[in-house]
Amino acid sequence: MARKNDSPTAPRVSAPDLPATLTPAQPARRAQLTAAQLSLTGDVDLAYADLDQCAFSADADSIDLTGATLVDVDATDVRATTLVLRNANLRRVRISGGRIGTLDLSGTRVSELTLRDLRVEYLTFGGARLHDVLIEDCRVRALDMPQAEIARLAFERSDADEVDTGGMRASDLDLRGLDAAAYLDTNSLRGTTMSVLQVERLATAFARTAGIQVLP
Repeated sequence: MARKNDSPTAPRVSAPDLPATLTPAQPARRAQLTAAQLSLTGDVDLAYADLDQCAFSADADSIDLTGATLVDVDATDVRATTLVLRNANLRRVRISGGRIGTLDLSGTRVSELTLRDLRVEYLTFGGARLHDVLIEDCRVRALDMPQAEIARLAFERSDADEVDTGGMRASDLDLRGLDAAAYLDTNSLRGTTMSVLQVERLATAFARTAGIQVLP
């Protein structure tokens, strides 16, 4: 019998498919935008909007994309106190460059997402369904993934202060490129891949989870 490849399957992500020309547009709740270029400022309400082949930059207080559908969307230089994508649908979306206080993707359904060169205070994927996600060159203070269903997610050159994976279900979740100071629930790391050095750092936490008393 052939030996199974031990390496996790890499996420299959591609760049958003954008037209050569984009038309400037204004954000609005439930807007239906195609081939649009948006510059977001202040408090932005795009809840339940449809964005298809769009690009945007932001210097905003809050951006609400709750329940929105984003297909082939490229977001660059995003600076916002909050960016809410709760219960949204994302396909071929890239967010690159910027600083975000809270990036909320809880309950979101994702197929092909790239987060690149971001500084985020709080990033949550709570209850999300994630397929093919790449997080690279990102600094996250708190990363939450409770109850998330994950297939093919990888980190590259990224770090986090703490990671909550409580109740997470994962396959092909590659954590080798994530330098995390602490995992809050080591029980939920089944289906993930770590380096030897990462496992050595977590040895005490793993032992205590297994009911082993660890003493000096």
